[in-house]
Amino acid sequence: MTLDELWSLYEEIGGMLTDRIRAEKRELEKRLAVLHRGMASPEEQAGHEADPVAKRRRKYPRVLPKYRNPQSPSETWSGRGKLPRWLVIATKNGRRIEEFRIVDANVPLKRQRA
Repeated sequence: MTLDELWSLYEEIGGMLTDRIRAEKRELEKRLAVLHRGMASPEEQAGHEADPVAKRRRKYPRVLPKYRNPQSPSETWSGRGKLPRWLVIATKNGRRIEEFRIVDANVPLKRQRA
């Protein structure tokens, strides 16, 4: 066979393979959709799955920062979750967390500690 004949045969086989792969993909997607419908909860089968409000995450109130890095005042921590790196380093160096507490003059001291 000549090079042109081999190339045309290669393109023909490539096209056939592409068609078969697309057909198999469509068949698998159909089967997956059937399986997905079978596993859906009764609420989703009743038409609630299209309701975007049901899947929204609850909004939590904004938490104000309680601690501030004196070396970089833009770095703050609300006191929730994992300790920030700057606070971990400072506590390892012997400082206490309360030294970084933000003191607001507008809020009474009793309310700040709560």
